[in-house]
Amino acid sequence: MDTNNNMAIDEHETLIDFEGPDDPHQPLNWQFGKKVVITLLYSLCTMGSTWASAIYNSGLSQVQAQFHVSEVVALLGMSLYLLGNALGPLLWAPMSEVYGRKMSVLLPIFGLATIFICRFFAGVFGGSPLSNVGGVLTDIWPPTQRGAALLMWGMAVIVGPLVAPIVGAALVINLPEMGWRWTGYLTGIILVVILVLSLIWIDESFAPAIHSKSQEVGTSLREIGKKYMIVPLQMMVDPIALFINLYSAFCYAIIYLAVTAVPYEFMIIRHWNSVLSSATFFAMVIGVLFAAVVLLWGQIFYKKRFITNGNKMIPEARLLPMMIGSIFFPPGLFIMGWTGRSDMHWIGLCVGSALVAFGFFTIFQSAVSYIVETYLMQAASALAANIFMRSVLAAAFPLFARALFVNLGLDWGLSLLGFIAVAMVPIPFLFYLFGKRIRAVGKLSKKAYMP
Repeated sequence: MDTNNNMAIDEHETLIDFEGPDDPHQPLNWQFGKKVVITLLYSLCTMGSTWASAIYNSGLSQVQAQFHVSEVVALLGMSLYLLGNALGPLLWAPMSEVYGRKMSVLLPIFGLATIFICRFFAGVFGGSPLSNVGGVLTDIWPPTQRGAALLMWGMAVIVGPLVAPIVGAALVINLPEMGWRWTGYLTGIILVVILVLSLIWIDESFAPAIHSKSQEVGTSLREIGKKYMIVPLQMMVDPIALFINLYSAFCYAIIYLAVTAVPYEFMIIRHWNSVLSSATFFAMVIGVLFAAVVLLWGQIFYKKRFITNGNKMIPEARLLPMMIGSIFFPPGLFIMGWTGRSDMHWIGLCVGSALVAFGFFTIFQSAVSYIVETYLMQAASALAANIFMRSVLAAAFPLFARALFVNLGLDWGLSLLGFIAVAMVPIPFLFYLFGKRIRAVGKLSKKAYMP
């Protein structure tokens, strides 16, 4: 790295850069295998966080019995974790843009061990990989390959809350009194293994943090607060982030509501045990796998657009899979709702669940890719705003889910959410058509705007 030709910006700042585009210290120039390993490990960090958010729900009945509380009170364990996920990124995302990606992701993993002591603070620490890994992938992958890397990470985000209930249900059945505690113990063991592997294999990828190893540049707490802490809050009202985040947050919250709704349907209405009821989440996994195929096709489509645009990024080209998913998402909710009666075959609800998962994953993953490509160097802060919105909704949905289904029934309760999803279908189409203009006028998005 060249530290002799630094350009003075003012008397307090120094500009440090790599020695040209072929500098081996530049994360974009790392070997392909190294990039894959780092992407995989960061994805596992993220899966650990989302796994921890959902596995607790499997032991609700044991928590109720042991502490003599209502189901709503017991559900606070999951909701408080998700609320922590909402607040945590507001701290960890700015930290990643000051001190680098590696420390801001791996340091909070130590806090996840407190999952069986305090779910809220576990969620605060667990929010770090959810917000910061998108920034890592921006650091190390070029635009033509970034979509596939984000897909690997996105699979980790969704595998956690879909597979964890199955494992948790098995623990609860085999350990009638201690099963809910072992959902926390197992999560802690998994995270320790991930942490050790990550400490060994992950290198820092954020350019300013790499440069700071060669030359220290002083930054006051006041400057950090002004430059970094406020940015995630500003992102929440920037037009691109606001509407895309609201849409993806609604779909994300539906997944956590499904974690409550599906077991309710199979255990209460069909009298299945908790393991069989949770096994129906495999239908959602199938939907996610089909979504992955569409997203890979979307990456091919994007690469062609990127080349024809003179190797310049086109964020709106990331929205095509979202447009497809937005059409399948509402019917899935209606099918789930109206096949929930005991006289209907159980396969109907599984088909609806698969459609919901397909729609959710294409919408969620396209939203992440679009946000990352729109805000680039501020991707971590943009994702922090996204995570805040979706985690707040995901924390609230399970709390009112039972009341919703008791008062309206599974049919009309899910239909109400389906009608909201129908109203949101135009969002990706409008951004595909007018997103370039909106980016040009947004206070933060115009900084990365490319005509």
